[in-house]
Amino acid sequence: MNAHVTSPRFVGRVRESAALDDAYRAARDGSPSAVLLGGEAGVGKTRLAGEFGARARADGARVLVGGCLELGTEGLPFAPFTAALRGLVREIGVDGVRDLLPQGAGAELGRLLPDFGEADADTFTGEARARLFELVLTLLERLAAASPVVLVIEDAHWADTSTRDLLTFLVRNLSAGAALLVLTTYRTDELHRSHPLRPLLSELERVERVRRVEVARLGRDEVAELVRAVLGEAWTAAVAEEIFARSDGNPLFAEALLGSRDDPELPESLRDLLLGAVHRLPEETQEILRVAAGGGERIEHELLAAVAGADERALNGGLRPAVASNTLVVDGDGYAFRHALIREAVHDDLLPGERTRLHVRYAEVLEAQPGLMPSRQRLITLAHHWHAAHDAGKALAAAWRAAGETRKALAYAESLRMASRVLELWDRVPDAAERIGVPQAKVIEKAVTLAHQAGEHDIGIRLATAVLAETRDNQVDIDPMRRARLYEQRGLMAMKLGRDEAIDDLREAARLVPADPPSETRARVLATLAYQTHALPGMRDEAHAAAEEALSVARAVGDVQAEIHLDLWFAWDELFRDGDLEAFLARTVRAADRAEEIRAFEPLLRALTNRSDILEMCGRSAEAADVAALGAAKADEYGLGRTTGTFLAFNTAEPLFSLGRWDEALAVIDRALAQDPPALIRGSLRFLAGGIAADRGDLDGAERAAREARRRIPHGAARRAQDLFPVCRLDALIALGRNRPADALEAIKPVLADRGLPDESRYALPGLVVAATACADLGDPGPLAALRARAAGIRVYGPVQEAHRLTFLAEAARAEGVLDPDAWDAAVKAWDALDRPYPLAFALTRAAEAHAGQAGHDRDGIAARLRRAAAIADDLGAVPLRERVDLLARRARVDLGGAPASRPGLGLTPREAEVLRLVAEGRSNRDIAGALFISAKTASVHVSNILAKLGVSTRTEAAATAHRLRLFD
Repeated sequence: MNAHVTSPRFVGRVRESAALDDAYRAARDGSPSAVLLGGEAGVGKTRLAGEFGARARADGARVLVGGCLELGTEGLPFAPFTAALRGLVREIGVDGVRDLLPQGAGAELGRLLPDFGEADADTFTGEARARLFELVLTLLERLAAASPVVLVIEDAHWADTSTRDLLTFLVRNLSAGAALLVLTTYRTDELHRSHPLRPLLSELERVERVRRVEVARLGRDEVAELVRAVLGEAWTAAVAEEIFARSDGNPLFAEALLGSRDDPELPESLRDLLLGAVHRLPEETQEILRVAAGGGERIEHELLAAVAGADERALNGGLRPAVASNTLVVDGDGYAFRHALIREAVHDDLLPGERTRLHVRYAEVLEAQPGLMPSRQRLITLAHHWHAAHDAGKALAAAWRAAGETRKALAYAESLRMASRVLELWDRVPDAAERIGVPQAKVIEKAVTLAHQAGEHDIGIRLATAVLAETRDNQVDIDPMRRARLYEQRGLMAMKLGRDEAIDDLREAARLVPADPPSETRARVLATLAYQTHALPGMRDEAHAAAEEALSVARAVGDVQAEIHLDLWFAWDELFRDGDLEAFLARTVRAADRAEEIRAFEPLLRALTNRSDILEMCGRSAEAADVAALGAAKADEYGLGRTTGTFLAFNTAEPLFSLGRWDEALAVIDRALAQDPPALIRGSLRFLAGGIAADRGDLDGAERAAREARRRIPHGAARRAQDLFPVCRLDALIALGRNRPADALEAIKPVLADRGLPDESRYALPGLVVAATACADLGDPGPLAALRARAAGIRVYGPVQEAHRLTFLAEAARAEGVLDPDAWDAAVKAWDALDRPYPLAFALTRAAEAHAGQAGHDRDGIAARLRRAAAIADDLGAVPLRERVDLLARRARVDLGGAPASRPGLGLTPREAEVLRLVAEGRSNRDIAGALFISAKTASVHVSNILAKLGVSTRTEAAATAHRLRLFD
């Protein structure tokens, strides 16, 4: 049984709502208008009209609603007007309606509603019809004299001739000065070429004050919002993506699928809706649709003709009604179902035997005529059809060929899917090994490699564990090299998931490969061990020994790719030993060039990753962002966008954040998260986004990000400073934002206690600054001794870390009650030499505070510092920082000059004001993103903040507030 669900939140529809609101305001102001609201079935026209009607009622309007009825080719005469009149009678009574009509004219309304008496059907001549039309118009106009009137006619695609005529009369005769709006809804997918509403819509659209509005399907972000509204805490990005893919953005379909998400079958009510139009088509057309449904989302005309076995004349004759009814749409040289669920419903409606025979036919045609599809697509499609036809042997063989072809194209996820299909079918095909020429263990090993490359680490670990257990339990003799590679891959994937057991797997891989004779496999497993463990606590010596042996072995066997990898490892190691940045950068450039020469993508991506990381660490953030973006593009090119590409996306977003280009950083993060990156990378991306949210005052958003990041980063033997310390700092920032300084200090404890982690200075010092702020807010300098001791034990690398150190020293002194202008001016100078606007603004604010506390202070200097900090905070949308600047300016009696941070009483940042202006114009998130060069997700976050600050629940209400207050006039 399928439960019907409805989103408790009205999602999207900003553009359409704005159009309705504009028309209503025009009518309310004395310029009557009409809106023709069209969209496919289930797209949300009724919900949109209902939400609009509620807003109109809240504004004092009278809303009359009537719908047309589906009763064959012609509906019930005047049905929507009868329903609207009945609703009016319920509100003001029969006598109330009569009082609005000319003396003695009420009986004419008996033709619409018996409450007004029986009208003589024999006297319903053309003249009587005209009187009725005039009477309805008079009634509406007199109602509108007291308050605005909205007349809603729903489902006009089912309207009878009389209803269409009365609707036309009303729209054409709207009198200036009447506060009247006529809203008519209709289904666009019902308007076949001979439908009587088509010419009427074209005719009415030419009338002045008539506007036609098309309701589009929801976008991916809007469907995700709908899923979140329905499922609440059970919401996941994967479920949202699945619902979007199946529903194509149709809200009704999305809600129906959510209500039956535990059932693979379509809900019966949805199936009936989808098949209703199909069953009204000629039988020969339905038969062609059944054939087309077996071909997937899109099918070429030539393939459809071959499978259908019909001559060209018969095929075209059967296709025309399908295209005319909008069931199929022409797509280049082929066809696609108007909605993917229509195809699914038609296909599922086939009898089991019909489905099997259809897929056999498709497979036979594709094997006999290979030219009908490109080779790679044909192999994947063949695998699908033989599988759907329940021919396990042919499906297995086709899937294996497809796995090879897709891997050549670097389509690792698709190749893994095909290899998994082979394994799924293996036990059903007795001669499986003979059919594809390799044993099952080899298939599993290939699947493990593909899972690693595709970023499906859980799957890869499960497969590797299975084959290792199989060979151990059944005493199967397996080459130690192969076992070592399996352990290495399992260890790499476990490391990506932050699992402690990864270390043992990497060690076992190195143990299994004999040192004599030297081999490429030994060089590579040792290199992997060195790379994966050098940043872990207590493993530096082991990593160094592994790297030295790996380099020696690589040189002995001539493994240039491993040599490049290891040269990068030693470049990194020597940088932190000698501090020679330029030497390191030169080595990474040489390594990248060598990797490109031999077309070795792994060391190339490693070189770009390391280079971008160190450039950011040393304050050259613009260069870092460019290098990382290049690496991310290369990763996409090599089919590694989901794994290495998303790691490089983090390396792109981090320097963008440092540069104050926060919206660009969020756009990069959103794109990376949309690729469903591995857990550890997702955690890193989320804590970076959470930091922006915290600095902008969105503490709820920051807390959600911190919660997810905390779940995904390792806390045990596989922990790293670069993962753990930023999350601790984010937790502390959130606690400070909620005025809980004691909790902030608690959050920073791992930074104090976990000493000796490689790269700790880069990530520990920013956390110590926050801890010092917590001491100041708490009014307790007690913990400062431990903080100072921790800071003193950290070696500082480069100007960024030195700026953090100076900031910590000044903030620690402030926590002790010492406002040291010189210390803060030193911090300002350090940050000013770097392009890091947020910490600069923070230091400027603290410096102004310190100077203001001095006798005979320089008021102009204080004002200059605060004005500069205010400008930076405004540009970043850093609301809490701007509020601190404003508070300090008031205390110091300093005039900041220029515009205030936000309009009085609204609390909007400049960026939020820009977004609100576009919302008030009826722009969607995607439109806003394009206009402001941000991501649609970022635009959505801004809109959520605006709704909270304005105290409204919908975008439409926010737009109405902006119009009411004339914020942008």
